[in-house]
Amino acid sequence: MKLHTISINNLKRRKAKMAFLTIGLMVGIATIVTLVTLTRSMSSDIERKMDEFGANILITPQSNGLAMNYGGISLGGVTFDQREILESDLAKIKTITNHKNISAVAPKVLGEVKIGTHNVLLVGVNFESELKMKQWWQVFGHEPKSEHDLLLGSEASKVLNVSPGESLTIKGETFTVAGVLDQTGSQDDALIFASLGKAQKLLGKEGKITLAEVAALCSGCPIGDMVTQIAEKLPDAKVSAIQQVVEGRLKTLDQFKRFSYAMAGVVVFIGSLIVFVTMMGSVNERTTEIGVFRAIGFRKSHIMRIILLEAALVSLLAGFLGYAVGMGGAKLALPFMAESKNAHLIWDTTVAFGSIGLALMLGVLASLYPALHASKMDPTEALRAL
Repeated sequence: MKLHTISINNLKRRKAKMAFLTIGLMVGIATIVTLVTLTRSMSSDIERKMDEFGANILITPQSNGLAMNYGGISLGGVTFDQREILESDLAKIKTITNHKNISAVAPKVLGEVKIGTHNVLLVGVNFESELKMKQWWQVFGHEPKSEHDLLLGSEASKVLNVSPGESLTIKGETFTVAGVLDQTGSQDDALIFASLGKAQKLLGKEGKITLAEVAALCSGCPIGDMVTQIAEKLPDAKVSAIQQVVEGRLKTLDQFKRFSYAMAGVVVFIGSLIVFVTMMGSVNERTTEIGVFRAIGFRKSHIMRIILLEAALVSLLAGFLGYAVGMGGAKLALPFMAESKNAHLIWDTTVAFGSIGLALMLGVLASLYPALHASKMDPTEALRAL
């Protein structure tokens, strides 16, 4: 009789106990698969949502200033050696080592203009990159499509008393209000947005920008290194990271992962304990059977292989079932736990093979001592029970 036949027959005879072992290990694997899959899917969803929060690297002109104080009273300050950023220099950002981590660069030029009797702040932007970076903007009307289209903040629209489709005159040129932003609660509400090239001409700043925002965040992106790399490419600019935003986002992702790994560790321990106790009990119940095998010439290695093969078969079944149940659980839980309703479940073959491999490893390792214990049984002592 072959060893694998003996193992299979033993599993058939002890269906209830092996079913309990399979379910116990399956629950452990399913829990790990659910946690890991949820973590990856939620991290991907959070990462996508975080990209909507805008820039996390700010590029401004380098300048030197002198604060004036007299008698403990601040008299303001004087700025000298004011440098400017050339629009053409922004192309250098795409040449940094971590350029693949940059999702958008949004240059801006700012200046004051007079419309009627009101002084307002005009901001020239690249609408494609600006709208990509500020996805929380809600535009009433339509997005600007030509250089004579404007986008107004909600407060600016009220002050100037204009609505989408109406016209405004700025320095003798007529512009159409393409859209009005819904109230954002930020400085954007009081601004007038125009195309970058047209705003540069109106403000007399052709080829120059006031500042640039860079959206460059993904899981594990080296923000600090990217700031240094950009600063090296733009020596006349001040490059700084919005640390609170960056650290907050990365900590959120890290907390999900830590929770997942901690729970996985607990589940692995419990699953191993279930396998160990069940296999140890099975060995103790089969003392007579093992004694007979030893008496008819089975070696210690044969006994160990029979026990370990049983554990391997059960573990493989538990691994397959655990992966299927875990993915099903993750699919049901994701809509309740993700931040957006459009979160997608991540199907990863690594998780599939990993769960089956983990189940097999747990089953075999937890059964190693019971198998060793069974192989060391004295056949004469075992046969006394007959």
